[in-house]
This record gives sequence, structure tokens and C-alpha cells, in this order.
Amino acid sequence: MTGETADVTDDAVELDPSTLLDAGLGRGRANALRTCLVTRVSQPPTALIRFVLGPDGTVVPDLRARLPGRGAWLTPTRAVVDAAVKRRAFQRAFRTKDADASDLADKIAEGLRADLRQSLSLANKAGCVVAGFAKVESAIGDKAGVAAVIQASDGSADGRRKIVAALHRRHGSAISCIPVIDDLSNEELDMALGRDHVIHAALVAGVGASGCLARWRRLRSFEGLATTAEEAGSARNGQAVSDLHDD
Repeated sequence: MTGETADVTDDAVELDPSTLLDAGLGRGRANALRTCLVTRVSQPPTALIRFVLGPDGTVVPDLRARLPGRGAWLTPTRAVVDAAVKRRAFQRAFRTKDADASDLADKIAEGLRADLRQSLSLANKAGCVVAGFAKVESAIGDKAGVAAVIQASDGSADGRRKIVAALHRRHGSAISCIPVIDDLSNEELDMALGRDHVIHAALVAGVGASGCLARWRRLRSFEGLATTAEEAGSARNGQAVSDLHDD
């Protein structure tokens, strides 16, 4: 999955909705590509987001592609989801006038954030997370290094600059190879890691770290945001929206 902008022009060719629905992963067409309702591009299901129609007529994001019922698929970006809602693509696909897709993009974003928090919690239980400024700085300088740095979105600018400086000392110009996860607030990090006042953390190598990074990239891609320090530029240079003190 990439963060490239999908073609969501209004002159897409209409297809028979019945060819755009299926019963989800593990059911129906084995190993079949799925077609985005908006872009009409066919991709593996892991590169798309599935949607089903709930009993109350609400369009439900099926992020794990496991919910029962016939499902429709979209390219996983906010722009494509907004285009689908604007064009009433779900009403046509599910053949109903009552498909409620209000606030759908925001619901997906929150679902992806929840997935990220859960994966971070699992990584922590697997021993793949260190927390606290001193421990993170030490892990960065350690021979094994870190798979990613985690910083609270509302953490202090000074603490961020110090962590970036530690990364520069260790990696130099190759700092862009270390992802910086700064999408979660202090409160969200506390919730995920089961401890108070988490401002700085880091992922170390392990299966849990890989899963966490995959979910983080999925969230960033959906929002059209960068996933490397090089792409993000000044956003990784210590800017913050508040002044929570370092842990």
C-alpha cells in the first residue's frame, strides 16, 4: 500500500455493482482481486478496505475483512472514501437508497488508530517496546538500535529535538530509515502501554514491532501522510502542539 493519490475523477466508467461485491476473505472467490468502487482499479484485498451494510442500513468499515455479508471495496485513502460518499457509490453497490455513510472517513481513521493502539499494546506485551526518555535514548545508541521511535503528539518540542539529535548521532544522514510514530497523544500512549505519562517510547526488533509498523503505515497512508523522516521534513524536527514535560 502506498500513500499515492488515487484517481477519483468523476468520469469513471460505471460497472455492474454485483461484480464489485463478495463475501469477504476466506469465502467466495479464492485469491481473487477486488475492485475499488471509485477508481475501478483491481488489487489484492490486503491493499483495500472492505465495507458491509449493517442491519440498520449503516455502511460499516470491515478493516479485517471478516464481517458476514456481501462487501464492497475501496482504495484505502480518505480522498477515495470521501469521493465514494459524495457519488453515493455505496447506495449503488448495495442497491439501496438507505445506505448511511455519514462521517465514514472519520470512522475509518478512528478504527485505524484503535488498531495502532492495540498493536502497540501487543508489541509491548511481547517485549518489543521500551518507554521513558532515558531508555529510548539508550536504545537508540545500543548496538541493536531501534525499529522506530514513538513520541506523544502533544509532547514537548525540546524532548523531540533531543531524540532526533540522538538519532542523528547514531544514523547520520540515514536517519530517514527510522520511522517516527507521533500520531498518538500522551493519553493514547498511556492507554496502549498501560502506564502513566508516556511521552517517549521506541520499538525494538521483533514480530510485534513489524505488526505495529504495518498498522501505523496503513493509518498514515489513509490520511495521505509521510512515513519517513525524510518525507516529513520539519514535522520530525521537534515541533509539538503543547508542552508536556519529558518522561
